[in-house]
Amino acid sequence: MTDQWVGRWIGVEGLFLEISKDETAGPGHYRLHMRYGLDDDQVGTFEGQATAEGIRFNREGGPQLLSAGDGEATGMKWLLEKEDCLVVATGEGYCRD
Repeated sequence: MTDQWVGRWIGVEGLFLEISKDETAGPGHYRLHMRYGLDDDQVGTFEGQATAEGIRFNREGGPQLLSAGDGEATGMKWLLEKEDCLVVATGEGYCRD
């Protein structure tokens, strides 16, 4: 399932998520390059691992889970109409058309 998530996902106000396979770590491992906030320091690349629920990764604030959802699950009115989204938490989501 998570291999289908590889590629670029768009958030609001310039936020984005780029998922690539981490071939050196093996199957089920990913690199998540993301701008997840508007502050200059809210950008980075994180190591992720596939789980039954999605992709787990660590970021400031502790463990995070990236899971499939829709625009409504993001909690952001600008993405409400989207159907193919990945969500970290309410208020942080990335979608594709």
